[in-house]
Parts: sequence; C-alpha cells; structure tokens
Amino acid sequence: MKQVLLLAGFFTCTLVSFSQTQWKDLFNGNDLKGWVKRNGNAEYKIVDKAIVGISQLNTPNTFLCTEELYGDFVLELEVKVEPGLNSGIQIRSISDPAIMSGRVHGYQVEIDPAERAWSGGLYDEARNGWLYPMSINPKGQKAFKNGQWNKYHIEAIGPSLKTWINGIPCANVLDNQTAKGFIALQVHGIKREDQNGLTVQWRNIRIATENLKEYTWKGGEEAQEVNYLPNQLSESEKRKGWRLLWDGKTTAGWRKFNTDAFPSAGWAVQDGVLKVLSSHQDSTRKGGDLISNEQFSNFELELDFKVTKGANSGLKYFVQEDRKSKSTAGLGPEFQILDDQNHPDAKAGVGGNRTTGSLYDLIAAENLSEGTAEKRMNPPGKWNKLRIVSNNGHVEHWLNNLKMVEYDRHSQIFRSLIAKSKYSPHPKFGQAPAGHILLQDHHDEVHYRSIKIREF
Repeated sequence: MKQVLLLAGFFTCTLVSFSQTQWKDLFNGNDLKGWVKRNGNAEYKIVDKAIVGISQLNTPNTFLCTEELYGDFVLELEVKVEPGLNSGIQIRSISDPAIMSGRVHGYQVEIDPAERAWSGGLYDEARNGWLYPMSINPKGQKAFKNGQWNKYHIEAIGPSLKTWINGIPCANVLDNQTAKGFIALQVHGIKREDQNGLTVQWRNIRIATENLKEYTWKGGEEAQEVNYLPNQLSESEKRKGWRLLWDGKTTAGWRKFNTDAFPSAGWAVQDGVLKVLSSHQDSTRKGGDLISNEQFSNFELELDFKVTKGANSGLKYFVQEDRKSKSTAGLGPEFQILDDQNHPDAKAGVGGNRTTGSLYDLIAAENLSEGTAEKRMNPPGKWNKLRIVSNNGHVEHWLNNLKMVEYDRHSQIFRSLIAKSKYSPHPKFGQAPAGHILLQDHHDEVHYRSIKIREF
C-alpha cells in the first residue's frame, strides 16, 4: 500500500510539473530577445525585470512586438501605467509592408488609467475602432487599479476573445477577422508636453498555446457578449432568445413596403450582405423601402451596416402599412444612417438631429456612454454596429456599443417634439403598439448584415 501511495504521489507531481511547463515566458527579464520594435521611436528599457515603455513627443504609436506569431492562446502579464498615458496589449496583430506601409493593426486589449476606465476593453487598432468599450460592463470598469500592478488574463481561442483584470471579467467578444498574429506592447503616441516621459510597464509575461482548457478561466460569460460573426448567432444569444431576422442568404421574411413581394430591382443579396443599390443614375432602378413581414413591440434589434461615401439610409421601427394610401414610404421613428461627413443632410435639421444614430429630425445623437459629442462612427467602407432597444415605451439607440439616444415614445416630451417637427401632421406618430422594421432605400448604396432580434 505504501508503494502504491508513493507511486500515486510521484505521478501526481509529474502531472503538475508537466502542466506547469506548458507556460512559456515571452520575456526573460534580462533582455528583449524575441522582440522587435515597430512604427514609432518611443524607448523600451528593462528595469527590475520589467519592460518599461517611455512616451515620447512627436512620434506615432510604438509597438514592441514578438517575433513569433500566435493563434489560439492564453496570455498572462502584469501591467502598471502612469496616469495620463494610454497604452495597450496587441494580440493577433499584423504588420505587413503592403498594408498601410507596415502599420501595426489588429486587436488591442486596452490599458486606460483615465476617468472613463476602459482598461480591459477591446480596441481594433488602425482597423475598426472599438469592438468592446467598457461602458457596457460597469463592473469590469472597476477592475483596474491606478498606480498599482494589475494582472491581465487574456484568452484568444477560435473567434472567442475574453479578458480579465485582477480576476474580474472585462471584455467578451466573438470576432473572426484575424486568426493569428504577434503580441505587442504599445507606447501610445502623445501630443502634450506634460505627457512626455510617462511610463507603462509590463512584467511576468507568459503564454500557453497547448492544452488550453487547463488555463482558461470560468466566469467570462458574466461580461456582456458582443458578437461580430457575420449572420451567426452564438450559443449564448440563442439561449437568450435571439434569432436572425434575415438569414444572410435569401429574401425570406422581407418585402417591399405596402406590397406582398420582395423588390424586383434596387436590392441585392450577395456574399452574406443585403444591399440597397444606388439608383441615382436611373431612378427606375430604385427598389423602395424594405420591411419585415413580422411586427414587433418590445424588442432588442441588432445589425451591422456599412455606408458608401455620401450615402443616406435609415432604419425605421413601429412602421404601419396602409394599402389604401398606396404610399411608397413607411412612416415610423427612424435610426438615421448617414455619411455624416459627406452628405448635406448632416447639417440640416436642428442641432445635428439628422446625423447617424439620431432619432431622425427629433433627437440628435450624442455619445451618452462617454458624455462627449464624439460618436466613434466608422467611416464609409467600414462596418458599424447598430442596436435599438424598445421596452414598454422606453427606446434606446446604440452605435458601436455606445448609447446615442434615449427617450420615452409615450411621454409628453416626445409628443412635443413631434408637434414641432416634420411629423406634426401625424400626431399618433410612433404610438402604434407594434410595427414593422423598415430599411430605407434613399437611392444610395448601403450594406446590411447580421440582422437579429429578440422580443421581451
């Protein structure tokens, strides 16, 4: 029996030792072997077995990159940054001379000691902007401790990207843009003299690339999931009642407003994208507004949209049909979709209430999540995420996971806005208990995908 126990203990110790060897140190504590600096001229040095990045005026973002590329992995490291300096940890990132002259781009796990507290959020450096602003995860916003060492735990497994800081779940993203790339430590470019010489430090940097189930943490699903997989529902979304309102392949479930059929021209389904086509050169090619067959009352709707330069469109909800009127334009509250920089309608209306994200002609979009006027909309040619929440009269507009508009469609304030707007001839505007979802054809090419909905 004693021999059996000794053997059992031996094998247990062997297994533990084998497990521990799966971690690989990315930094040896003595030199920067295995790393290469890219893009900027900020300095990196080693102090007390930590990599110290030092900010420098008049140089772009600087990245200290691993020479090796990584696909699926679990990464852990400790971070400390001086207030006033923004930084980040690049994962699955790319530097290709043929793309933006080698500019580093890809996923970045945020290091942000500022008041907004977006540390642990996921940014898409030099590509698509914020994938996961931490304003959607208030608990995670409290994880980072200024002036202290903070432990980051990062999981990149297939399309799933999850982050923790000091054991608290932060970001939870599904995205398949990049499957493999290098890891990099960023020193952000600065413009102010008082930021010159500020430091960010990294230490105890290690990675696991095999037997990843041993290194993944539970609880990542506590952070709200954001899904960027085109026309796909995650298992979490299915459990929460989400369903695709457009299947990504056919015209099923949609038709031309005030008719029984899908438009014969003006709209196209191509490569998982529902396109409204430009009809400026030939107005007879205009397809007309597209509506859902179903009607909805209390719901949460998401989709991705991409505008072309100078384009105008919109998503309307609580739309009613009246076949007797023979109208070709549906009426309902509208989430404006516009190229704000190049379409003249952005300067029409009152106070910007015809810009993207606005409740068209009624309430101007502003970044309520950050308390700023900056909407962080991606430009023409880039995808943006739209979300509308309607629950017992309370309505919210979200753009790229930032709240833009909030109102009560049954309130006196809303009725007063209607009375002073172009909708004044329609006193019951937006008051229907349920209605169709409408995608607007405004003669301009606009792309839609990943249209999904859940009802309350």
